[in-house]
Amino acid sequence: MHRTTTEVIEDHLVKRLKGQVEEDLADNFSKDIIILSSFGVFEGHDGVRKSADKLKRDIGDAQFAYNHTQIEGRYALLEWSAHKEEKKIVEGADSFVVEDGKIIMQTIHYHSLD
Repeated sequence: MHRTTTEVIEDHLVKRLKGQVEEDLADNFSKDIIILSSFGVFEGHDGVRKSADKLKRDIGDAQFAYNHTQIEGRYALLEWSAHKEEKKIVEGADSFVVEDGKIIMQTIHYHSLD
């Protein structure tokens, strides 16, 4: 039996807060994942790594807050924020599509304030 969308998203968020990118990829992302973002299109696990690297370059090892999640069927929305010293992300939003217990599509939007 496949995990529910809620189970997948909750596991993804826990692993990301712990910095467990490789475990998150293996457990929660399809190998054919597509990410559409305001800073590019990324494909597959390497694309997820590149997207995560971009966020790390933008805000470093900031303190993240998951402000709101909304899940309906195979779809999920996450509103988030992050801050580290003088840098902030105040309006982060990711959406997800989950099929067969894996994230198959994600959108990412944020901008940082310096």
